[in-house]
Amino acid sequence: MNREKIISLAEQFINESPKNHISEEDALNADCIGMKIFDAPIFAFGSVNDELYSKFKSSDVIGSDFLNPLEWLLEAKTVISFFLPFTGKIKLANSPNSKWPADEWLHGRYEGQIFLQELMLLLEKALSDTGNTVILPSLDKAFTYKTVDNGENTRFLSNWSERHIAYACGLGTFGLSKGLITEKGMCGRFGSLITDLDLPKDKRDYNDVYDYCNMCGACVARCPTKAISLDNGKNSLLCSEFLKETRKKYDPRYGCGKCQVNVPCESGIPTR
Repeated sequence: MNREKIISLAEQFINESPKNHISEEDALNADCIGMKIFDAPIFAFGSVNDELYSKFKSSDVIGSDFLNPLEWLLEAKTVISFFLPFTGKIKLANSPNSKWPADEWLHGRYEGQIFLQELMLLLEKALSDTGNTVILPSLDKAFTYKTVDNGENTRFLSNWSERHIAYACGLGTFGLSKGLITEKGMCGRFGSLITDLDLPKDKRDYNDVYDYCNMCGACVARCPTKAISLDNGKNSLLCSEFLKETRKKYDPRYGCGKCQVNVPCESGIPTR
């Protein structure tokens, strides 16, 4: 198993799996029937010994709960991170300046996450079948997620962060809205695997957490709950409370994504 085979398997699954399309049974409206969720993925392969993992344990990044790749899998050699970009139809549908997310975006967030997990399990099996050991931290029974209530500084902490892993592997940098900006923008979902298979590693082409963000403030104006500001970034508590509102309205689906569409970083890296 090599890098090319892993990427090829993912691309084939995205192109051929009916789960990458919204079924008539699940569709929230007629326009969503048959809608494709994800376009072609982008992958990055990182070292398990990256110095960033120790920095992630800092209280001002993720925190001490974060487990580095070797704490998940002692014999690990490679971290595989990937981004599945939403199709243009999903992004376009969510572009209007309305309070509530579009049905298409809700499908991307909900059915899209189910599909992403299926893809991770597919890659896990492919690597296991060739004799390699694989861990999927976000699907593992040891995965934890908690809320630390500090008033306005309330934080949501987990022992594995797909966005931070993608940043470490070289997929992109953070934006003002705390989304990750990749070469295909920030509208989509991230996944990752840890394996003992030793694969060639990618080099990060950035140095700072916000290198790809031009701080234009477009996401500030887009946020329906005013949770983002140029001075203070994103207030995660305000964002989370609004997501709870969307879950009540659209249960079991939820989401927003307004800060990710109709902005310069929607589908690529913005120019300075």
